This record gives sequence, C-alpha cells and structure tokens, in this order.
Amino acid sequence: MTNNLLTCGQLERKLSQEIQAFYRQHLGHQPSKVTCQFFQAKLAIILENSITSAEKVLIDEGKSDLAQQVRSNLDGAIQPELKQLIEKVAEVEVLDILSDATLDTGRTGMIVILSQTPTVRNPESILKVKH
Repeated sequence: MTNNLLTCGQLERKLSQEIQAFYRQHLGHQPSKVTCQFFQAKLAIILENSITSAEKVLIDEGKSDLAQQVRSNLDGAIQPELKQLIEKVAEVEVLDILSDATLDTGRTGMIVILSQTPTVRNPESILKVKH
C-alpha cells in the first residue's frame, strides 16, 4: 500500500498541474507557473501571471479598483470548486482557503488550511520546515 502513495514532491507537482488546468478551464487563462508547497497541515500556492485578459484591459484603462473587484469576485466564485479539487488530489479536507492577488505583479497567493497533514510516502519532507 505504501508504494501506491505519492512522495511529497509528486503530490505538490500533481496539485500544481491540476490547479493550472483548473484555471485554464474555468477562467480561460492559464497561469504560466503554479507552485505548491506543503507545510504540515498547510499548503502554500503561488500562481504566476494569474491575471486574466479582462482584468488587464481594466488596469490599462485606469480602472484598477474595478479589476481588483473582478479578481476578488472570481476568486470567491471558483473557491468551492478549487477546494474540491485540492481535497480530491490531496485526499484531505480543506478547512479554509485564504487568497489574494497583486495585480501589479500578476501573482496570486493562497494559503490552504487542511484538516490534517496529507499522507505521503516520505512524510518527513512535509514535517520539516523548508528553506
């Protein structure tokens, strides 16, 4: 049974790929890079170039406040399905997702609070503080 488990790195890569595909499918825009990293029962996610074309148009027109409002509404709208995706891949309940985007840099950051540390083949890699 242990051989069927993913390593921490494999689980992080799988989540990154699934989240990138999720954004492409739901927002019509694929972030250029998605990075996931577990810290015990927490998951940090960074999306590079996560701002959609519509948000860029609003920013270019000097409507940054509206672009930020659109981003906030989009994040809220997709959060339930994103939560389900993370739960399915990590096989752990998601308790909370904290998310924010910086329109100037095009990055979105998320901290996902999990009910427990995911089961992986090399659990010591999740338990140690990574530098």
